[in-house]
Formats: sequence, C-alpha cells, structure tokens
Amino acid sequence: MTVRAILDTKGHQIMSVPPDAKMAEAIKLLSERRIGAVLVMSEGAIDGILSERDIVRVLGERGAAVLEEPVSNVMTRRVVNCRPNDTVSAIMEMMTLGKFRHLPVVDGDRVVGLISIGDVVKWRVQEYENEQEALRTYIKTA
Repeated sequence: MTVRAILDTKGHQIMSVPPDAKMAEAIKLLSERRIGAVLVMSEGAIDGILSERDIVRVLGERGAAVLEEPVSNVMTRRVVNCRPNDTVSAIMEMMTLGKFRHLPVVDGDRVVGLISIGDVVKWRVQEYENEQEALRTYIKTA
C-alpha cells in the first residue's frame, strides 16, 4: 500500500500559514480545523512545520508572550517529507524513528498532501479488517 492510497481516501487538502503569521493565528487554525500540525509555506515551498509539540515546548520555555511572535521563530525547520509512491510501512518506520507525527507529501516540487500517524493507523486498521472479511468469505465458500 502507498501514501497515494491514503491521500486518495483522506483528501489532498493542505493547511498552511506564511512564516510571518503570528503564533496566535496558527494556533487558532489548528484549533478550528482540529488538526495537530500546519505547514509553514511561502511561494508554494515548505519553510517548516508547526506542530502541537512545538507550541507546548515554546510556551513552556518562554510563556504566553510567544503568541505574538511569528511562526518562523518557533517552527521546526528541518522537515522530513515523503512521496506518493512511498509504502505505508516505509513511512511508518520513518515516523517512528524520527519521532514525528506529521509528514508532508511532495510530488516533484509540489506539496500534494499532509498525512498524520492517525491517518496511517486508520488505514492499517481498515486494511486488517478487509483482510479478515476476505478470509471469512473464503472460509464460508470453501
């Protein structure tokens, strides 16, 4: 199974903010959309990613004053991404080893989606349920 299959099921919508957006704006977007991370992008390119972990860490270090700072001061700059043809097992390993929960999907020079560990788990559970149903059907007809 590939990343493309997850995106085809989930959708290709990408939430992003510009690097100069205030932290408070980005947090509001995360809250309204009920998502755990947002890409930080300028001119279609990924500059970074801002996750709930980044926000909690910086609030703990610097307090509420950080809410007026630009996202670029807080975002994770080293963003690991994947490709649509990558396998689900490969990205699971990547996310586990890297200890991150969100992965932008890049096709050529375009960002075509963002998947979370939740999307991967949901996909894997569905895959197992489909396999079980296929086995039940096989046993009934054998």
